[in-house]
Amino acid sequence: MSDPVEWDAGLIRRYDKPGPRYTSYPTLAQYQDGILPGDLFAALHESGRKGRPLSLYVHIPFCANICYYCSCTKVITKDRSRAQPYLQALYREIDLISPHLGGMQQVERLHLGGGTPTFLGHDDLRGLMGRLRERFNLHEDDTADHSIEIDPREADWSTLGLLRELGFNRVSFGVQDLDVEVQRAVNRLQSLEQTQAVMDAARALAYRSVNIDLIYGLPRQTVESFARTVETIIELKPDRLTLYNYAHLPDLFLPQRRIDMAELPSTDARLQICGNSVARLQQAGYRYIGMGQFALPDDSLSNAQETGELSRSFQGYVAGVECDLIGLGVSAISQVGDLYCRNSSDLKQYQQSLEEGRLALRQGLKCSADDRLRRVVISQLMCHFRLRYADIEQRFNIDFATYFTDCLGTLRQMHEDGLIRLSISGIEVLPAGRPLVARICMVFDAYQYATDSTRYAQIV
Repeated sequence: MSDPVEWDAGLIRRYDKPGPRYTSYPTLAQYQDGILPGDLFAALHESGRKGRPLSLYVHIPFCANICYYCSCTKVITKDRSRAQPYLQALYREIDLISPHLGGMQQVERLHLGGGTPTFLGHDDLRGLMGRLRERFNLHEDDTADHSIEIDPREADWSTLGLLRELGFNRVSFGVQDLDVEVQRAVNRLQSLEQTQAVMDAARALAYRSVNIDLIYGLPRQTVESFARTVETIIELKPDRLTLYNYAHLPDLFLPQRRIDMAELPSTDARLQICGNSVARLQQAGYRYIGMGQFALPDDSLSNAQETGELSRSFQGYVAGVECDLIGLGVSAISQVGDLYCRNSSDLKQYQQSLEEGRLALRQGLKCSADDRLRRVVISQLMCHFRLRYADIEQRFNIDFATYFTDCLGTLRQMHEDGLIRLSISGIEVLPAGRPLVARICMVFDAYQYATDSTRYAQIV
């Protein structure tokens, strides 16, 4: 899986279109009303009966300042006291959910996202982790993956030290772009020194992995300016780096209306920025995992892809066993067996529901047999860039070519164009097709023609 990506600008222009990133299948676009707390409790009981490992996601929505590009569920406030009623609602949610789990189910992954998780003070972070350890079966040693998203402007050595003490061993720093003009255009001024300081702290405190997020396609970005950002980040040598495509969807995310569209890079410039970045990161020794995720060869993501133990979830690519995911907090998503459900994205509704003693579920779906089959096909391609027909046929008792006969025409064209290799035994995504792996997966998406493309960014 270590073959380098080949960047074919002509192929990418031809196949690039708006589409999902497939952190799940079916995607959020297919969620509907009608999912009830009883549905989640039943799925949790079944998960407990089977003894499936767990992953916990906790959403902390608060940010002190707004970044214009952001599409996350967030609450902008400098009033730190607003965290208190939110934490009380979060604790009620934990108390409602945890009794429905099996007592021996181990939590293999924990992730705090946002927003800005370190908006919480040190005492609140201790309290939150204490409640999670009381109600869930977390590892007492350092073997599980406990990760957190960090805004370098909102953390220092003492914060990183506390988080390490609380069991966090992986950290992701939001950087986006180091160019000051770009930072001004998106209202996120962040110096290299701030990023360097938290990187140094993470290294000194023996965090197992450090990720840095960058975004291409932002206003005032140029090919040359972003190349300088990438070069500087390479010098910092994070274990992982995630290269996101900016999705300008101002009708969905109102803060993006503050971005001047005239300042966005052209399509050609955006693709050149991405292509140059991919080439430079690979030259620097990073492996392309997929969907803009890079990792050093000795990182667990690289190892998991080599050994076939890589999976993809709402937190992106993860190493190790597949887990049932329990999402806690406003807008958080759970995936338990064949059930997907999402909490309300409205803070007041979320808190009111929990104050009244009921979960704040808003939407979701129960996977059909067809969903389960396509979910595995898409996961194989997204994580391993290949699939064997025999594995799918044996697992689902189908004939692959017959079941997916409507996909064959597009797949043959992709084969002719050099994105994939079709053989009598399976599908392999070729190096030129790897930047377009989500586009390839769209061929197997039964909902793609019913999905509103205006809710998605370009795939590349």
